[in-house]
Amino acid sequence: MRQILMISSYVARDPVGLAAAIPPLEQAGIEVVGLPTVVLSNHPIRPHIAGMRLDPALLEDMIGALDKNGWLGSFNAVFSGYLPSAEHVEIVAAAVKRLRELNPSIAYVCDPIFGDDPNGHYIDEKAAVATRDLLVPLADVLTPNRFELSWLSGLDVRSPPDAVEAIGRLGRPLVAGTSIPDGPSRLATVLVTGKQAYIGTVDKWNDVPHGTGDVFAGCLTAKLMHGHSPEDALAYAIAGVRRALEVSRGHDRLLPHLVDWKNGISPVAIEALPLAKSARSVS
Repeated sequence: MRQILMISSYVARDPVGLAAAIPPLEQAGIEVVGLPTVVLSNHPIRPHIAGMRLDPALLEDMIGALDKNGWLGSFNAVFSGYLPSAEHVEIVAAAVKRLRELNPSIAYVCDPIFGDDPNGHYIDEKAAVATRDLLVPLADVLTPNRFELSWLSGLDVRSPPDAVEAIGRLGRPLVAGTSIPDGPSRLATVLVTGKQAYIGTVDKWNDVPHGTGDVFAGCLTAKLMHGHSPEDALAYAIAGVRRALEVSRGHDRLLPHLVDWKNGISPVAIEALPLAKSARSVS
């Protein structure tokens, strides 16, 4: 059985972070070992919230315990998501390097969760800088949203061609940029492997609950871990997010655990994009 180490947020009631990313992976037959960076009762958008940020030293100790028990070398992939401080980022960077010592073929998926439209950064910008400087250079797969892609690349991403150019600046083997504007009523996801670029588009939804980016990253990772092509993984991941939204209609949160991830997903159409340059600098 394939195994993945996932390091991100744990939110009990509102499925974001680990709770949103894990269901498609587990239904794909992948064993998930999840380590939390924060433990919260619910999403911070709610009127009341309780919980805590895990001390970076505790996260380091948990990773160290997995290593001392001889388990780190068994992982096929490692995934990082919400990392609330630069110290958490540094610990994850060290963990990725240690995992690669034990298994040089391990894949590192980095979901650089530090901001979104329209409000920008929602964590300390020092953590975003550390993500850019320490984690992005290590990543085999990167899944930024439009804001994160613009910030990481220094290019103002306003269209799919802009996204292709911005992704090219990051220099990683596979990058999927999500929530890219494609006209007034469509959103695109643009995936670039270095030699090829692909796009899938969907209609914009109103009042989208939090957690769709986590679902996308989980779906994409599940397919890639099973050896599917980037194009097929993209088609499944976009459709997976759409299906999660469909089953969550009428609820006040995303409900990815209600999705039949094996048989209930109809992949969207994917088209090739030219590797053209068309972007503006971020002011």
